Amino acid sequence: MRNFFNLLIFALLIVSCKSNETLDSKTALELIQKGKEYPKVVDYEIYTADPQEAKRMLDLGSEKSGMLKVQLTQASKDIGEPFITFTDKASLYLLPQTADDKGSKVQRVKVAEEVVNAVTNIDIQEDGKSAVVTYEISFKNLTPFSELSRMKLDRTRSLKANLIFDDKEWSLVHAL
Repeated sequence: MRNFFNLLIFALLIVSCKSNETLDSKTALELIQKGKEYPKVVDYEIYTADPQEAKRMLDLGSEKSGMLKVQLTQASKDIGEPFITFTDKASLYLLPQTADDKGSKVQRVKVAEEVVNAVTNIDIQEDGKSAVVTYEISFKNLTPFSELSRMKLDRTRSLKANLIFDDKEWSLVHAL
């Protein structure tokens, strides 16, 4: 019986000392999501007092969505006031304004969410202590303001991240 307990303690010590040196897709995905703070909100800055921005909104037909209104003319006393105002319908997609945003008459709007779909490749380097991980991102939850973005939101993209093994665990060093 004593030998059994000694064997059990020995087995527990070996299991508890086991390191996580092997990097699997699940671990890499978790490190990338945590380190790069996924999912990310993709936003667009609307310069509400800029006449060129107002013209762009009209050209894109953004006013037809009912999210915003564009003032076509301004009196000389109103110079510097916003050409673009947002409706209650847009409130779900308006992001908080900083003091600088308010001073510059900028309103950030949510366009979409950038998410990690999957880890597609893990290339462990010869030293066994570093890895280059290829992962795929896409854009989900597109908003009515997605038409304003110049990004290609309908495509997936491949990105790379560098991970290192140090102090018995993997960690994200850099993601491109």
